[in-house]
Amino acid sequence: MKIEVWSDFACPFCYIGKRRLEQALGEFEHGDQVEVEFRSFELDPNAPIEIGHDVYDYLSNKYGMSRQQAISNNVQLTQQAKALGLDYHFDTMILTNTFDAHQLTHFAAKYGKREEMAERLFKAYFTDSKHLGRKEILADLAAEIGLDREEALKALEEGTYKQEVRANEQEAGQLGVRGVPFFVIDRKYAVSGAQPSEVFLQAVSKAWEENKPLTVIGGDSGTDGADDACVDGVCAPKSDK
Repeated sequence: MKIEVWSDFACPFCYIGKRRLEQALGEFEHGDQVEVEFRSFELDPNAPIEIGHDVYDYLSNKYGMSRQQAISNNVQLTQQAKALGLDYHFDTMILTNTFDAHQLTHFAAKYGKREEMAERLFKAYFTDSKHLGRKEILADLAAEIGLDREEALKALEEGTYKQEVRANEQEAGQLGVRGVPFFVIDRKYAVSGAQPSEVFLQAVSKAWEENKPLTVIGGDSGTDGADDACVDGVCAPKSDK
């Protein structure tokens, strides 16, 4: 089973949704047979690298709320994250453009470390207050998970994975993704938003039941190696000899 996750590293609900999905897969009987692949989605593709205001002013301007209301909303969000073992620091969060951070996950995928890189980027943004718009800092984060820093930096400077990010975003549009996190299970089911872990568990269980192999009742489905034979109620196809 494959679960594709469209998310952005500047999205607080994406990190929460990631944890809730992980909780669900931890309870799922076949969780070790589920592949999770993170896909790129930018909430604000036009965001500058350097932003001269904090998250509270950003929310206030975007949604027309007071600064105090923005602070209050984020306090509640911090508590939601804390319940999942996540430590959010909105006061020191550095707003920026996340395009290069997404490029970095595609670089990490080359070495089988896409999910590990995504986790480090989320933590860097929400907990460590790292500047994810600066290539040098992103390269440092790549090195932290065992990737070659200079190779990562070169890929970012040359835009090696630009097309991969854009392709993910285009695919999101084709699937009708309008917000993140957005989880697609085997291209059959979708879960939108940071739903409770019970919702994820129900979705993956349903998808698994539909995809599992047929259960044979009443004996073998074969003929014990017999060619061109009808044995025990099963007829084998004619073989070429």
